[in-house]
Amino acid sequence: MTESGNWRHGGHLRQLAITAGLNPEALLDFSANINPLGPPEWLRSRISGSISSLVHYPDPEGQALIDAACRRYSVNAEEVLIGNGSTELFYLLPQALEVRHALIPVPSYVDYATAAGIAGLTIHTLPLAAGNGFCLDFEALETALKELRDTPVMVPLGQPNNPTGRSFDARRLRHLARRFPKATFVVDEAFADFVENFDSLTVNRPANVVVMLSLTKIFAIPGLRLGVAVAAPSTVRKVKSLQPPWSVNTIAQRVGEAALLDTAYTQQTRAAVSTLREELRCHLEQVPFLTVFPGEANFLLVRCDRTSLDARTLAGRLLKRGLAIRVCDNFDGLDERFFRVAVRTEPENRKLVEALSQELFMAPLVKTRRHTPAIMFQGTSSNAGKSVLAAALCRIMLQDGYRVAPFKAQNMSLNSFVTRDGGEMGRAQVVQAQAARLDPDVRMNPILLKPNSDTGSQVVLCGKPIGNMKVMDYFRYKSEAFERVKESYDDLAADHDAIVLEGAGSPAEVNLKAHDIVNMKMALFAQAPVLLVGDIDRGGVFASFVGSMEVLSERERAQIAGFVVNRFRGQPDLLKDALDYTLQHTGRPILGVVPYLKDLGLPEEDSVGFKEGLFDDARPAEDAVDIAVLDLPHISNFTDLEPLRLEPDVRLRTVRRIQDLGHPDAVILPGSKNVIGDLTFLRAVGFDRSLENLAAESRCEIIGICGGYQILGRSISDPHGIESPGTDLVGLELLPVDTVLEEDKTLIRTEARHRISGIKLHGYEIHHGQSRADQLPPALIGSDGNGLGACRGDGLVWGSYLHGLFDADAFRRWFIDRLRQRKGLRPVGKVQTRYDLEPAFERLADTVRQSLDIPAIYRLMGLR
Repeated sequence: MTESGNWRHGGHLRQLAITAGLNPEALLDFSANINPLGPPEWLRSRISGSISSLVHYPDPEGQALIDAACRRYSVNAEEVLIGNGSTELFYLLPQALEVRHALIPVPSYVDYATAAGIAGLTIHTLPLAAGNGFCLDFEALETALKELRDTPVMVPLGQPNNPTGRSFDARRLRHLARRFPKATFVVDEAFADFVENFDSLTVNRPANVVVMLSLTKIFAIPGLRLGVAVAAPSTVRKVKSLQPPWSVNTIAQRVGEAALLDTAYTQQTRAAVSTLREELRCHLEQVPFLTVFPGEANFLLVRCDRTSLDARTLAGRLLKRGLAIRVCDNFDGLDERFFRVAVRTEPENRKLVEALSQELFMAPLVKTRRHTPAIMFQGTSSNAGKSVLAAALCRIMLQDGYRVAPFKAQNMSLNSFVTRDGGEMGRAQVVQAQAARLDPDVRMNPILLKPNSDTGSQVVLCGKPIGNMKVMDYFRYKSEAFERVKESYDDLAADHDAIVLEGAGSPAEVNLKAHDIVNMKMALFAQAPVLLVGDIDRGGVFASFVGSMEVLSERERAQIAGFVVNRFRGQPDLLKDALDYTLQHTGRPILGVVPYLKDLGLPEEDSVGFKEGLFDDARPAEDAVDIAVLDLPHISNFTDLEPLRLEPDVRLRTVRRIQDLGHPDAVILPGSKNVIGDLTFLRAVGFDRSLENLAAESRCEIIGICGGYQILGRSISDPHGIESPGTDLVGLELLPVDTVLEEDKTLIRTEARHRISGIKLHGYEIHHGQSRADQLPPALIGSDGNGLGACRGDGLVWGSYLHGLFDADAFRRWFIDRLRQRKGLRPVGKVQTRYDLEPAFERLADTVRQSLDIPAIYRLMGLR
């Protein structure tokens, strides 16, 4: 890993990787001091927007860029010089200055000496002491300047220094510069943006100080080549006279203008790098035989003190592991023991520390997470079909012999489920667990958000509700919540061969990305390649693929492994041109075209399908019983009704307006996440009177499930402000039931029997309400013999807290047949449809296996 003065990183490193038999693209490069966060998100659009300008020559003066530099550094335009990287300016400066000597503290950036040598300067070095952490010795520097007897001299100084990462006291340098006016101090602030509380020499700059600034390190764009110098106007003019015309191209100028104004990204990077650097330093210091020198930039200088192992040999061993470090034996003042490592992301830093520990024959000193192969489905939008595809892949992998589990960091849904141990989780992950033939586990969905207003939700963490939060309150809580998410993921992943993750919404939602814990942040933590799913049935799917890639950061874009076109109606061959275009434009393949799958027989992911009329049935009501479901604004657990959709003699329809209610055979009030709000809604639109009339006619059966059961009652009280500011409301008064919303939430699995039919039922309860019924028979009898729910004497108005009561095939048929008899139809007398998801999972897996490139997905996961 040798570097010379004219060494250029990319080609040399690529050749080393090829020589070692490695894929250069897969190499973790700790030798390049580039921002670990990657380029800012605006970079791609800035470059794209500059393409039309390439038909013109660039502005030879770069005036717009200079103006931006003036605003950023509070200097005058005649003090600013732009160049093709700060390296170009370094090579021109010694030729422009009227100096004969260069005094260079060492170790330092090798091009300082190279540029001075090309200009014919006599080079004097000032060794920095390892025992002093390679800090700049101002007394020694002053002594060396005095020995030159006021001879004009150039003094290049890294601030912070490369490769040591140490900064000096800027105030002392200002004082020293004024005392030695014939010396020109060239202060290289290429890595200054990584230093917290940095004191730039562009401020209160003495006339004999030249400040070199690089925009490529902090913005991770070294290939763009852009540097800025701030100096005395006379120095700027001299250097400019030596500079070739059009030194800085149009794209570099445009990017530079934006970069100089983007202080937010600089602050974000500085904070992130500071944390990553300190963590890396602490871990490296635990490895015996390594001495880590304190640094303030985005890299650390390390010395290998093991007598039988020098840095070059160590670098060769690490390269075989796919890790590149920077050997520093060509830096004046350093020997074969020294190497430099860049600060990269947390998982990458862990790999480096583990590899160093192993190469030094040590047991791992850093607890390393076991990496479980993983893949993640994200979408170009909500309801793109991610959940169904995740369930399909879970079943496919199960068929192929893998112990696979689903995972979604955060789910926003009113459709929840209670696990065997009393934890609450989203139904989508329950279905995916069933596809993998696993018991639902709250680790699969550690955060569940249940909206109870337009601006707030109940937050369920690891299966237990922790309270209601407004949006901004939850944003502040997210960092803490994500720690629990990571713990849940690691714990779940350790028990399985593979994990299928699901994102939420879209990773391209720029208004939410800063607070993301469910899409790219989770993919990066899980080291999961991402398949971006688009719904072609909505239209614009290829624009969505390309547009999503455009707004992702480089780091996020690298995580995208391919695309999936979902819900396609037609011949896939017709898409060939579009697939080729997408590959050419994004560099990512389409890994599958999944057909539109109607009537899957699986529960819906969320209430989108319900709200869009998915439950509405157009079959004639004469040959079927007519069941109306009230579309409550805060409907929850609407999947209680899924089994009824499958029955051939049931017309299930969603009712939103009072004029659409008609004269159904049954009305179901489903669960609600805000019974106070939904009860208010029903009264406001007049449903209360309509239901009262239907109940009085004694022909229509009215059923309330959970929140719907509470609404049917006499009163609802919210003394603790669970869903309101402490409201008490009169219910629909169809049942003499009084409910109090308590702070503690009931989360239990329940077994019972229907009192009238005697048929066994099982399901779960999720509710804050505690209800008391006056002198009414119960609707159900629990396994302990206690009554559950309430039922009017004639059995036509009843309700309970039991979710899943219609899942029981025998009870569902009994219920429908009773409606048929009341309507004058002959009862069927035997089960017509079995609510069994297994055939649906198998059909789904067969179709998706034929549509997706499963071998390619397994290769992405590292399984084959």
